[in-house]
Amino acid sequence: MSELHRPHGTLADGDDPIRLGPEDAGWTYTGLRVLRLAAGATRTIETGEFEAFVLPLSGGCQVEVDGERFSLQGRESVFTRVTDFAYVPRDASVTLSTVEGCELALPMAKCTRRLTPKYGPASEVPVEVRGAGQATRQVTNFGVPGVWDHADKLNACELITPDGNWSSYPPHKHDEATECEVVNEEIYYFRISGDGGFGLHRTYTADGSLDEDVAVRDGDVFLIPRGYHGPCVAAPGYPMYYLNVLAGPADERSMAFCDDPAHTWIRDTWAGQALDPRCPVTSAEGPVR
Repeated sequence: MSELHRPHGTLADGDDPIRLGPEDAGWTYTGLRVLRLAAGATRTIETGEFEAFVLPLSGGCQVEVDGERFSLQGRESVFTRVTDFAYVPRDASVTLSTVEGCELALPMAKCTRRLTPKYGPASEVPVEVRGAGQATRQVTNFGVPGVWDHADKLNACELITPDGNWSSYPPHKHDEATECEVVNEEIYYFRISGDGGFGLHRTYTADGSLDEDVAVRDGDVFLIPRGYHGPCVAAPGYPMYYLNVLAGPADERSMAFCDDPAHTWIRDTWAGQALDPRCPVTSAEGPVR
């Protein structure tokens, strides 16, 4: 099995589907937890050296931290709505509670500055339609620089790829500090709609020392320590969602990347192609269509 591809269940911690820290990934900054809370349950999380977002995947919850209380409406699933969320700082005790039950993602980054907690309304999350033709996809920019600047190291966004489409394309990388890129470790966390659904993901380096093509299924994680990554392909009949979590050593948060020069020409073809009318898929109000 690939050390970078972590299928559903291989990162489980008790009833929680994912507990992934930098030490598990073999890097320095980036982590992810996915928690399930039953109806009426309460859970307290110590953030330690990590800042995090509390991002509902399904259901809603209450977040209590540093004497503040945020009520997250959440959503039925990642394919039905753009959600509200909360930012919680390092060195914090965070109490999560839910009335009807929920599943939460906590994208995390090891950081040095301690900021204040903050609520992110769904209505203020920009939804971008990127690409064209069969490379049309939705990018939900809830935690990216320039949109959400209340973080020290943590960057995060969501993507929805309609079934049959390609995303993370052209392939790109961010493993060097150059004119066009910064160093970021990245986690892909996949959700696939439909029983038995799957998609494809590719990661590789120019010298061939890393070359992986894998089938990803609902709940899988793929780690990107280096190299070009993309495309992600949603199999026909199975829409694909993924949460991207990025962090790195740069003093200022950035998600700058470089395309694989062999494939960057693809971008020039988009001007002559129509957008897939299935995008955008969701908004703060719910499904678009």
